[in-house]
Amino acid sequence: MDPATATLLVGLAVKISRSDGRVHSATVKTVNATKSTVHVEWNEKEVTKGKEIDFGDIYHLNAELLEYLQTSKQAGPSTAPAPLPARAPKGERKSEYPTKSKLPAPSELPRRMTTRQTCLFRPPTIPSAGLNPTDDAPSQEQPSSTIPRPSGLPSYSRRQVAKPPSPLLPAIEAVSESEASKCAPAPAANQRLSRAPEVNKTTNKRLSVLIKNPDTQTKKGKYGDMNRPNKQFYQMIEEYRETVEKVPLSLSDPVELHRICVCVRKRPLNKKEIAKKEIDVVTIPGNGVLLFHEPKQKVDLTKYLDNQPFHFDYSFDEDASNDLVYRFTAKPLVKTVFEGGRATCFAYGQTGSGKTHTMGGDFSGKAQNSSKGIYALAAQDVFTLLQQKRHSDLCPYVTFFEIYNGKVFDLLNKKAKLRVLEDENQQVQVVGLQEMPVSSVEDVIKMIEKGSACRTSGQTFANANSSRSHAVLQVILRRHKLLHGKFSLVDLAGNERGTDVSSNDRQTMVETAEINRSLLALKECIRSLGQNSEHIPFRMSKLTQVLRDSFIGENSRTCMIAMISPGMNSCEYTLNTLRYADRVKELNGLSKGTAPNTKLTEESEEGSSSLEEEGIPAELEVMAQMSELEERFYEDLQGGSDIARAMEHTSFDVISGLPEIDAYMERLQGSYHALRSAIEALKARSPNLAWHANGV
Repeated sequence: MDPATATLLVGLAVKISRSDGRVHSATVKTVNATKSTVHVEWNEKEVTKGKEIDFGDIYHLNAELLEYLQTSKQAGPSTAPAPLPARAPKGERKSEYPTKSKLPAPSELPRRMTTRQTCLFRPPTIPSAGLNPTDDAPSQEQPSSTIPRPSGLPSYSRRQVAKPPSPLLPAIEAVSESEASKCAPAPAANQRLSRAPEVNKTTNKRLSVLIKNPDTQTKKGKYGDMNRPNKQFYQMIEEYRETVEKVPLSLSDPVELHRICVCVRKRPLNKKEIAKKEIDVVTIPGNGVLLFHEPKQKVDLTKYLDNQPFHFDYSFDEDASNDLVYRFTAKPLVKTVFEGGRATCFAYGQTGSGKTHTMGGDFSGKAQNSSKGIYALAAQDVFTLLQQKRHSDLCPYVTFFEIYNGKVFDLLNKKAKLRVLEDENQQVQVVGLQEMPVSSVEDVIKMIEKGSACRTSGQTFANANSSRSHAVLQVILRRHKLLHGKFSLVDLAGNERGTDVSSNDRQTMVETAEINRSLLALKECIRSLGQNSEHIPFRMSKLTQVLRDSFIGENSRTCMIAMISPGMNSCEYTLNTLRYADRVKELNGLSKGTAPNTKLTEESEEGSSSLEEEGIPAELEVMAQMSELEERFYEDLQGGSDIARAMEHTSFDVISGLPEIDAYMERLQGSYHALRSAIEALKARSPNLAWHANGV
């Protein structure tokens, strides 16, 4: 661009486009013909802002600008109107800021300055009550300068309205008193400035003009905002993603049948993570593949990415809906239930990764839409199949209970405490669990909402509203009151490391220990199921005890949905979840025909062989054992009620019943001493815990 054209741009009002898509007016302040850029400024919320824009962007939004510049070139400099010089009072410095009408420039300034428009900001003014309506009437007289004289303010009764300027030129505003004082000479020491009494104090305040330092402004690079934490990792991940071909799952893709189906679902970044500008370290190309970008740093502080691939039966990205997840996970298991089998589908992952959203339904604030979760979707398919004639003699029932701290509570019966026992046929029975008959999907949804409202939750370091219990919804089919099939849908409690609960109270630590123990037991049972082992260690926890019938028998199928959080701050959790799921997947053989990575397999074996290595201190293990002793002592106490009822009968012989009483007292005393010893040992090991918080 030639310098003459560049000169014509200065002072013009042009349209600009902001990074957020807004288009508004701004004033051209300077022009860099070498770089073909212009610097514009605008006023926003009483603050002046500025940015540098290319000529091409200016011409794109201002189609009339090119015509204006061509017309100005043809007219030549002689057609530019010569402003009338302002008569400066004695002892007053002339203004260095010329304007077209109200602030005329001196004749000795260069010709370029006569065509430049001054864009000053209008200060807040309060109209004076003493002004007449005719004061603002247009006048044909010579315009007077609005700069006040030191001796007093001039009358504002006669002002000339300038000729309407070009639409490209900014409107010329009145200069505030404080701005004018900068142009006037400093008064003598013994001279006092007079002020107009009708001018409000707010008009005398100097407007704050603040232009952001270009270094502190939000920079938009090729991959968006580059002023984010760990931007180097962010750029490396985005560059790597450009080389990855994505083929997401769709509802039209075929469903493969597996005895143990393992899939992974990635949730999107939440509002807090977006506000903190967290980096997404998980990529889902599709076809069961997941890429985990682990940020690492060498000894010489060089940053690099460890891109680890994981292969599962299915992988769902952040755009996948609950309907899509259900189609490939729980839907194939419904047929197994009608064939007389046992099916289990559970969601596993760290707290806050979306397990309850997947199993229970979409959240809208704190309200949950239970009709959009896997619970309700499975119930819909069950009632659809029940309408067929061959299944007309099957009756559906629903149970909903939670396992908290190794204890079982009925969520449909006022959280009544239940007992898990084995009958004479070595079948696990949940004593007192109510099976509610249902006749429609709406009945099931009501049961889900009723039970979810009673579920135990708590606050941890990782999540403000964490589910602290395993919730189990069972859809049971009976034919003539005999069990035909059972579908167990499990929303597991959030898995947390011991480091995240180290500052919490004793109760939370006991919860975490029991949760991690039950998850370890669940993995061991699935391992035995995948290896067709004769021995399944289901007695390791209450969770595996109540799911025992899902692990035995040839017609048993299991589906695991591993939920992961994509944020960089959740890298450890995500990697532990992926290794847990990868170890379970290996039990079912290789997925998608991919060979296992030896190094990755060894890491998975080490990372998932024991949840104790993932952060369960010895104190938590002792707490879990103490919880078992507490449960045993409670059961022994319940046995005393049987003796008490027997003694109520008149036929009771205390002499013949004494051996039974002695055996009971010995058993009760033994369980009491065991519980007491565990408590004392834990107190000695962790003296800083809040032992009296729960009456201990």
